[in-house]
Amino acid sequence: MKKFNIRKVLDGLTASSSGTASPQPGTNQNDVIQETLQSEHFQLCKTVRHGFPYQPSSMAFDPVQKILAIGTQSGAVRLFGRAGVECYCQHDSGAAVIQLQFLVNEGALVSALADDSVHLWNLRQKQPAILHTLKFNRERITFCHLPFQSKWLYIGTEKGNIHIVNVESFTLSGYVIMWNKAIELSSKSHPGPVVHISDNPMDEGKILIGFECGTVVLWDLKCKKADYRYNHDEAIHSVAWHHEGKQFTCSHSDGTLTTWNVRVPAKPTITITPHGKQPKDGKKPEPCKPILKVEYKTTRAGDAFVVMSGGLSYDTGCRRSCLTVMHGKSTAVLEMDYPIVDFLTLCETPYPNDFQEPYAVVVLLEKDLVVIDLEQIGYPIFENPYPLSIHESPVTCVEYFADCPPELIPALYSVGSRQKRQGYSKKEWPISGGNWGQGTLSYPEIIVTGHADGSIKFWDASAIMLQVLYKLKTAKVFEKALKGGKEEKPSTEIVDEDPFAIQTLSWCPESRMLCVAGVSAHVIIYRFSKQEMTTEVVQLLEVRMQGELNDVDSPDPAGDHPPTPSTPVPPSSSSPTQEREPPEAQPFTSDDRPRDNVPGLKVWSAPLKQSPGYQVELVIQLVWVSGEPPQQITSLAVSSSDGLVVFGNSSGLAVVDYLQKSLLLNMSTSELYSPSDPYQRQPRSPRKTRQPSGALSDNSDGNNISEEKSSKSPTSAKMSKKMSSPTEQKTGLDAKDSSFSRSRSSSVTSIERESREAISSFHFSESFPRKTDSSPSPSLWLGTTQGTVLVLSLSLPPTGDQRLQQPVGVSSCGTLVRLKGGILTMAFLDSLGAVLPPSYEPWSEPNAPDEEKTRRRRPASPPPTQEGQDSQYAVVCSEKQAKVVGLPSQSCFFKHNITESSFVLRADVVQMAAGLCLACFCANGHIMTLSLPSLRPLLDVNYLPLTDMRIARTFCFSNLGQAMYLTSPTEIQRITYSQETCDNLQEMMGELFTPLETPEAPNRGFFKGLFGGGAQSLDREDLFGETAAGKASRSLAQHIPGPQGMEGMKGAASGVVGDLARARIALDERGQKLGELEDRTAAMMASADSFSKHAHDVRPMLYQVICEVQTWVQLLFVSPKYFHCLIEPASSA
Repeated sequence: MKKFNIRKVLDGLTASSSGTASPQPGTNQNDVIQETLQSEHFQLCKTVRHGFPYQPSSMAFDPVQKILAIGTQSGAVRLFGRAGVECYCQHDSGAAVIQLQFLVNEGALVSALADDSVHLWNLRQKQPAILHTLKFNRERITFCHLPFQSKWLYIGTEKGNIHIVNVESFTLSGYVIMWNKAIELSSKSHPGPVVHISDNPMDEGKILIGFECGTVVLWDLKCKKADYRYNHDEAIHSVAWHHEGKQFTCSHSDGTLTTWNVRVPAKPTITITPHGKQPKDGKKPEPCKPILKVEYKTTRAGDAFVVMSGGLSYDTGCRRSCLTVMHGKSTAVLEMDYPIVDFLTLCETPYPNDFQEPYAVVVLLEKDLVVIDLEQIGYPIFENPYPLSIHESPVTCVEYFADCPPELIPALYSVGSRQKRQGYSKKEWPISGGNWGQGTLSYPEIIVTGHADGSIKFWDASAIMLQVLYKLKTAKVFEKALKGGKEEKPSTEIVDEDPFAIQTLSWCPESRMLCVAGVSAHVIIYRFSKQEMTTEVVQLLEVRMQGELNDVDSPDPAGDHPPTPSTPVPPSSSSPTQEREPPEAQPFTSDDRPRDNVPGLKVWSAPLKQSPGYQVELVIQLVWVSGEPPQQITSLAVSSSDGLVVFGNSSGLAVVDYLQKSLLLNMSTSELYSPSDPYQRQPRSPRKTRQPSGALSDNSDGNNISEEKSSKSPTSAKMSKKMSSPTEQKTGLDAKDSSFSRSRSSSVTSIERESREAISSFHFSESFPRKTDSSPSPSLWLGTTQGTVLVLSLSLPPTGDQRLQQPVGVSSCGTLVRLKGGILTMAFLDSLGAVLPPSYEPWSEPNAPDEEKTRRRRPASPPPTQEGQDSQYAVVCSEKQAKVVGLPSQSCFFKHNITESSFVLRADVVQMAAGLCLACFCANGHIMTLSLPSLRPLLDVNYLPLTDMRIARTFCFSNLGQAMYLTSPTEIQRITYSQETCDNLQEMMGELFTPLETPEAPNRGFFKGLFGGGAQSLDREDLFGETAAGKASRSLAQHIPGPQGMEGMKGAASGVVGDLARARIALDERGQKLGELEDRTAAMMASADSFSKHAHDVRPMLYQVICEVQTWVQLLFVSPKYFHCLIEPASSA
């Protein structure tokens, strides 16, 4: 707290000593504004991760809970249930997840990692947590197997041994299967790592062990010996049991499948090569690629399904990865877009000793997840409800909009629903586990992503979910280049042949106007329409932007050479540099003349049919200048109320009237400075050095940097505020150069400085462009990479027909303020501290008849300012500083130095539930919020050091405490810095585990039960427990308990709703058990009553029988004469 007070005092002193600051008016105005945001309103936490798991490595499925788990090479685990139920977990070590095993219907998951550790995850809470960890020290884990409804986990190692772990206590058993006992004693070679473990479906006392060399062993757990050994020449990749436990199938490295009879180990009963060519002379088929995995699933009604990956012939080396499904006599080869990582066959029953009845196959690809329907002809795929197509084309820019107009999402969905593909399976998505969250914090949120192929996707991000709404293809406006007479295919990686890649975009949700800038220096303006239309001629406007003679020469991008001396050059040789050229761009034409006035792309010349959604209004292209390509556009803004679009680069800026399809202003940055401007710069010749390419590279080493505003580095020279002559200016530049060349974070040392002053940000506003203004007027505020804020005054004709006929006036008003570093964002507040959003034109159907169109209108202007008082505040944030300037006096009231050792990558003025704040993300990983207008620090958290330029390019803040960034090429990470959202996060998240009854075990039948033909159970506790097997070696593995153990994990989920949910689940389980107990008690009472009744009826009869027996005994042994008397009459009769 003391540090904050000192900083505030220093900031005040700095502001008071500044030549442009007037602290006294600022103090008076600040007394009126009551700031409501406090530090307790902020807390930073991750909310949810969307997209496809980056670099997947393993997969598992719970057939009862219907939950899918995917592990990645970075140690992440993604859990998927029904649409909207997702969860992200991360192992601290970051090692690759080599295998996952569900404790079926138990709400737990076992993960095995490449660092030889095994973890037990508790899924009975909304945010899963690790309960136990077992770290192996002397052996490497290669395979794991957990039998259904068993608490003993088999772990195979690289040495060929098998260890057994008690899942409940996560301790090793003393029972160990050593490799030298499993193989034949006569074998002289090591069998290799364990690649497969499974128990016999009909006999739990027998397990099948597969070694890499091709040997398979059937091990008797009770007798601790090998019953049978099956040897094959080719290496084994996987083994699959037949459900009756009498046969199993192996897949081999030569593309063959061998089927073995359990009791006939000499040779396989069947050997086939599914994709091999069968020679006519009866010789062995030609070898094929390895079959990496095989699964054998039986059905009651017909033939079994054999599903396998790999095994294709080497002759088809150019073919893509395939999944083969063999059913009866038919064989279907399903081509995949990406290599197959793993696959699982989904079955109706979890019991391995019953007919499986497969209904679907989940195929995990390197960049996609596909589910195939096995019950429909042609094996169609299911429509994937998860947002896994973010990376369909590499993401190049992202924008995040929270608290959007409520009618916007339905409008986008209505036009996007017509774009859905056909031919999907008609059945529901089979991964349907979990329940949705019950959160009450719900407001419209939209994420817009731009891609390398020129497409733009709109996503519904409300309530921590993500669903694609609409896709716009900007490349349709241009004619595609042909190579060799064929159209180029889209690529999945960012390469130099992406001429349509989206560089930046500006979107007005209220008016639905969209403006897009591409890497080929083109700008496209779109209007939203619900009606289809055909555009006969696409409107095109070509702009020639040329660096003028008075462009300032900045230090070399690498910082190794000083600026060159000022030397006049002809205007024709002053040409802008370009970081990336279009693929077909050549500096000279066929007749060896320099290319001039030629755009990089060719606009579609034929009539263009435009579907409902976003339709082209105008295309703007920058043209070549004297053999030099146009520079990429670095900043962009659209104003629907003014009908203007402005864009800029390092050459200058251009203002376009898209209603009249005319160019209003085309000026270099230096021309915007007025002659009397204290920040006017000395004219110097431009540099001819070309910067390296790579504006859209996704390389994580940071060598290639985007030119977007989020990744600008500060400039290397500081301009003196008071200059009397060009000589003094140059001296001040050299003297103060070191004050601006602050050291960068070690993770971004490769960020290059701009070669010249470029436009970095724009903002349209109803404000006071001049000190003498008494009422606000339309104006355009622009910031540069050198930290200067310049103002343009706009003179607009009246609305209606005059707006379409009379020209728009644009005049420069000079410089407002100067900050350290490039300008990142600007915003305006009214006299009470509320944000003034840019004016906009409410959306109306552009293709409707003229009489149905609503008139253009703009929100009412604020009342004129009184003499000596400021009615607005301009908030300006750069890479180093933030300032609040009063308007129209242009006095600096507050200033805050955000960072000294690093620089700000992204800054936005955001609306929180309790007020306004300025949110900043720095290159050193700090996320900060400052109050407005006083710029008090409210939050400063070291969240994420910048190790990947992808984060710098895609980090976005939004209203109500929301933010996001692209954490990998395929995943979006959303975070919140709102305390309210953090408190309600548990309610908003879905539940993975739901109490369900395990299906009944298959009926053994009378004869199987009588003659022992059914499944044989095994008491593993007697075999693997400490009493029978003893203790395991302590040096073999180390047990690491979870953060708080089992009891701590049960209470890990915070919040009242989480407690209530757990209590409800506990009550449900308890009630279910009590109900079962009550039923059993009632049955026992009924049985007892029946027994008592029968016993009561039998007792007199039994007593009578006993009496008669006693009488007969007495007669027989006591009175023999009487016995003869009784016999004689009977014999005579």
